[in-house]
Amino acid sequence: MTAPAYKFGDFRLDGNRFELVRDGRRLKLERKPMELLLLLAEGRGRLVTRQEIVELLWKGEVFVDTEHGINTAVRKIRTVLKDDPENPMFVQTVTGKGYRFVATVVKEYTEPSKAQHLLQSEAQTAVVSPSSSIPPIQEKKTSRRIWISIATAVAVLAATTIEFAGPSGMRVFRLRQPAISSIAVIPLDNLSGDPKQDYYADGMTDELITMLARDSTLRITSRTSVMQYKGAHRPLRDIAQALNVDAIVEGSVELTGNHVHMNLQLIRAETDSHIWANSYDRDNNDTSTLPDVAAREIAAQLNKVAETAKPVKRVNPEAHDAFLRGQYLWYVGPNEESGKYFQKAVDIDPNYAAGWAGLSEYLDMRAMNGQGNSIEILAKAETAARKAVELDDSLVLAHNNLGASLLFNHWDAASALKEVNRAIELDERNSQALHLKAKILCAENQFEAANQVQAQSTAANPFAHPGARAEIYDCTRQYDKAIQEGQLRLRGSPTAYDILGVLANAYHWKGDDRRSVDYLARWYDARGNHEQSDVVRRAFREGGYRAVLEAELEFLEKGARAGTSLPVQLARLEAMLGQRDEAIEYLKEAADEHAPLLVFFLNNPCFDSLHNDKRFQAIATRVGLPYKPPSRFVNIAESEVGV
Repeated sequence: MTAPAYKFGDFRLDGNRFELVRDGRRLKLERKPMELLLLLAEGRGRLVTRQEIVELLWKGEVFVDTEHGINTAVRKIRTVLKDDPENPMFVQTVTGKGYRFVATVVKEYTEPSKAQHLLQSEAQTAVVSPSSSIPPIQEKKTSRRIWISIATAVAVLAATTIEFAGPSGMRVFRLRQPAISSIAVIPLDNLSGDPKQDYYADGMTDELITMLARDSTLRITSRTSVMQYKGAHRPLRDIAQALNVDAIVEGSVELTGNHVHMNLQLIRAETDSHIWANSYDRDNNDTSTLPDVAAREIAAQLNKVAETAKPVKRVNPEAHDAFLRGQYLWYVGPNEESGKYFQKAVDIDPNYAAGWAGLSEYLDMRAMNGQGNSIEILAKAETAARKAVELDDSLVLAHNNLGASLLFNHWDAASALKEVNRAIELDERNSQALHLKAKILCAENQFEAANQVQAQSTAANPFAHPGARAEIYDCTRQYDKAIQEGQLRLRGSPTAYDILGVLANAYHWKGDDRRSVDYLARWYDARGNHEQSDVVRRAFREGGYRAVLEAELEFLEKGARAGTSLPVQLARLEAMLGQRDEAIEYLKEAADEHAPLLVFFLNNPCFDSLHNDKRFQAIATRVGLPYKPPSRFVNIAESEVGV
């Protein structure tokens, strides 16, 4: 039998060869997406319903989530065609019904090769044979359905031949595939049709990641790393390669009233083959345990169940929903709103450990940003963190937040490290816990150890704190290394403001103020403050670097008058301007307020001119940190400060 070929745009889709070609180059497309593309192209503008797709392409297959299978196939078609779902040139979605191929299609026929004739003949025999595993084709179906089924049979036969037919007819068995040791959970699709439900899809993604890290011995890619692929139409193999994982979990979730439907499938990245799939239907009372149930099933499928794993407790559905909303806002902003939802979660369910942990993290960040009375806020943050640990000692975030509270609220580095080490014991690849440990070590001038720990954090999650190692080099006055590291990380994160800030500092201490100001301006741009970016550029043109420092000082003083407490940042600028007394006064104010940033800034190069001042030494001693810089530091003379 001769199958048709279709020409549309720059593409040619050949039913005989089961291939898609563009400009003479064969494009890779897996079997199901190829079958669906043939089906849609044959329709040439006719609506092809989802039910029809299921009947033609998935009938007879068991343990398959056809809804997600269709979504995945359509996504892969759009990827290879470079088709925008919002403005489709080829595949148009008819919401709730199916798909329509909207490009102009020219249909033609080509004769299959002799080998293809043989395979098709065998395929037809296999299709109509009662003993075949492929369902028989009913005569009343259209010829289009027949040749699609034949194409499927040909693909199956070809795969079978490759797998079992060795030289001289010798039986060859498939080699055992390597074990899977690492997984990335791609952000779940929101199938509700309501963008306001994005918080729920993202929240369930976060919880699935957390539960997999807790319940399995697999290496699980962090949320920060995978969220860049939200809505991205890229081949899973490419995503897996970028994230350095063996397999991908993808799926969807739909929240309708009090009912939740979630589809998940586990795919081996190297072969793009399905390993496991499942669908879950729950009412609201069970949704808080759903990510844990799914994580356990995935871990069991791969024989990677953690010995210490234990089922999570059910949470009041309203509290769980409030927590998911707070967590969503925590990541996308505004943070102030996220705090309201975290507070609501624990008000509804006082035994909700994750809610207390989220509240603690939010409060710590408020103190870091100078939003309110630091002493009062830090005390509340510590209370929330202790409550979270008391309710769930296995919660990584709870121990990490308690470590932060002990450091900021009590300046107790030893106790802080104990809690952070407990978090790392629970999850040795938790980048946030590793990062905080590196920050504590850096504050105590243990830079070699800090650099090693931060390297582990960066390896676990290159996107969370990309400028952290460059900052350590900056603190050790190794400015060339700081610049080298910063420039390297900037390639992958061109708008990461922590990298831009370190580069601005390092270039200044290297004596290249033009570049320093350029990166400072880019730092403001990355934070969305384009007005201040213009201010610092103009200040440099008109008055040099000192004018930039003065403009920065004016900007921060304006914030302080508006109620934001930033004494450490103000002390930094005064010190760089050579205003020793003013800098010391701001540092005293920071110590009185328990300003969290104080513990991280005392070894900053901007304060080198103050290290011999007994007032500075007294402040450092009060905080409990070493004030004498290591001998490898290069002290900056007072006459050079601020020029």
